[in-house]
Amino acid sequence: MPPLDSFARALIVDDHPLFCDALALTLRGIAGVVEVDAAHSLGAALDRLETPPRPELVLLDLDLPDVEGLDGLIRLRTTHPEIPVLVVSSMAEPRLIRAGLAAGAAGFVPKHAGRESFRAALEALGRGETWLPEGVADEADDGAAEAVGRLAQLTRQQAKILELLCQGRLNKQIAFELSIAETTVKAHVTAIMRKLGVQSRTQAVLIAQQARFAHFVPEG
Repeated sequence: MPPLDSFARALIVDDHPLFCDALALTLRGIAGVVEVDAAHSLGAALDRLETPPRPELVLLDLDLPDVEGLDGLIRLRTTHPEIPVLVVSSMAEPRLIRAGLAAGAAGFVPKHAGRESFRAALEALGRGETWLPEGVADEADDGAAEAVGRLAQLTRQQAKILELLCQGRLNKQIAFELSIAETTVKAHVTAIMRKLGVQSRTQAVLIAQQARFAHFVPEG
């Protein structure tokens, strides 16, 4: 079966070098990807994405050392919405997968999947379609997926401010850290609450906390 040619450059974001190497070989073999880079943290990935030529596809592990939950996916989609993100994760709970799609992922492939699953996923992405693992229905969003979808609507600056709100920072402290006026912070906080459909800063923080992994782990 001949390789695909939809994506010439890809970036793998995963903190396990051996898995990065294996996935890079797979991409070159089944998808004809010419250039495959690896980043072992979200920060390194964001830095790489600022350096041309930018990759045409990002393959993202959700469990990274410098992010929690779906934060990494949301930040990637906020900063580079033009680049499709294929989540490649060992965590394949259906609710997490649906929340990932709500956050803007182009698809989801479990780490244990075979080469043909990766090939099918890249074929779908190349056609502009999304990809779900076999057996995972694209069901209606639950509350957490809806929350993640709302978070994905925030701008890059608003996402930064919400993260600082989650850390308990006051408007004055946020203004100092981001080198902006306190009135600008207040305007952003108002916009954040409007996009999230909440009435207070505390409710906005609670929405952000719903994007953490613990919410998607089955009980029992």
